[in-house]
Amino acid sequence: MKPRYADSLALALAILAALVSAGVADRVFERIPHIEDEFAYLWQAEVMAEGQIYLPSPAHPRSFLVPFVVDYEGRRFGKYTPGWPAALSLGARAGVPWLVNPLLGGLAVWLIYRLGVKIAGRGVGFLAGLLTATSPMFLMLSGTLLSHNLSLTLATAFSLAWLDLFPDKGHASDAPPVPAWMLVVIVGLTIGLLALTRPLTALGLVIPFGIHGMILLVRGEVVVRRRLLALGGLALAVIALLPLWQAALTGDPFLNPYTLWWEYDRVGFGPGVGVTESGHNLHWAYVNTWFSLRAGMYDLFGWPFLSWLFLPFGLFALRRRRDGWLMVSTFPCMVIVYAAYWIGSWLFGPRYYYEALPALAVVSAVGVAWLAGWLGETLRMMRPRRLAMTALIMFLISLNCIFYLPARVGGMQGLYGISRSYLLPHQQADLKNALVLVHSETWHRYGTLLMLTSPFTSSDVLVAWGIDPELDAQVIGDFSDRLIYHYYPDDPHTLYLEPRQGIENGDI
Repeated sequence: MKPRYADSLALALAILAALVSAGVADRVFERIPHIEDEFAYLWQAEVMAEGQIYLPSPAHPRSFLVPFVVDYEGRRFGKYTPGWPAALSLGARAGVPWLVNPLLGGLAVWLIYRLGVKIAGRGVGFLAGLLTATSPMFLMLSGTLLSHNLSLTLATAFSLAWLDLFPDKGHASDAPPVPAWMLVVIVGLTIGLLALTRPLTALGLVIPFGIHGMILLVRGEVVVRRRLLALGGLALAVIALLPLWQAALTGDPFLNPYTLWWEYDRVGFGPGVGVTESGHNLHWAYVNTWFSLRAGMYDLFGWPFLSWLFLPFGLFALRRRRDGWLMVSTFPCMVIVYAAYWIGSWLFGPRYYYEALPALAVVSAVGVAWLAGWLGETLRMMRPRRLAMTALIMFLISLNCIFYLPARVGGMQGLYGISRSYLLPHQQADLKNALVLVHSETWHRYGTLLMLTSPFTSSDVLVAWGIDPELDAQVIGDFSDRLIYHYYPDDPHTLYLEPRQGIENGDI
């Protein structure tokens, strides 16, 4: 494949991936959050967009609950690390937070293509990009407000820069030359920012590269050691922002805000970790890991039970490639690291291992190329073999795109009963200076209506959760200068001026 033609085709694929991801964000997830993590990320992003990192706690925090947003010593802040909310705040400031992940998704596809080019050439790079762009897990996460696409982009950029800075001398690369000092900056910043975004993922990624770095530190030349020390110092300087962030929020640099929402929400093993009476242990680590990996059999590439099919062949083809094994090692390292967390991941696919997608896509593409004889081997019956493998991989990708992908991604619409359609009556009513009291047993329908308001009390519309008549009366008293409306999920197209009991003519 000619370089210019391959690069143009890969760029078109990356743009298409961004457009399809934007379509998923718009049509499937309706540009709104659906799970607790997304609500907290969006809240943090909107606060950061106004130049703040926390707000004063409201007088009645329970009535103004935001999932995974903590009230602690008079301050209200999200429990998450600052990396992703800071990036999402750029979209929030522009009024399009839902577009940030699709754009990052397109960039990630391009970087995965470049990683494949570095490992095994442009044909493999393009196939790796295509496998990524059609991955159900990729498209689902690219349509959400979750943090994974930023960490995917950072992890891939880190891997690329590291392999350029410390190349496998036995295998030349046709990548354009980049000054060493720039690669040092990219490596240091990307791993540091990844730690500020998803710390456990950063740990899983840094283990194999860190071992490689220690070997180079012992055996490498003076210039290599200097580069390692420089990038390590830069990474640590960025990572040091995390305890400063926690100190600014909680007053304690070592207090993890996760534990302020759920005390058991910690990494590790033993009593008090996780939701079981015995605490997190090796049994539950095995159960969670198995469920997550089983989800990957489907959601990695959309080939039920077959998504891992080409990995063994890719591993065999890369058996003498140090850079290939270095990249591949990130996947088992992430599996091991996340085994220490008390819950698994399968709703959006095995998302805790998502940042290993570049390695899995590239190795799978190498496996296809090796089976097809695209890697330069001189073999008999080459033409039929290439035709057969091309037909097989196109059949699998088509099967995913026609059958599995629409059902899997489309099935996420209205997740947990959250839908933009419930916002329409309120938007059509054009509420001004209003307080809407949501009478709901669960937080989900109340959470939907949070999209009507901002984190700030100056918002035209405030939304409160009606959970107790006495507390509701206090909230109404606090906002007596506002118009008070009552909303009931079983009558989603009506707003009441008084509590519904005995009221017949109070609706608008």
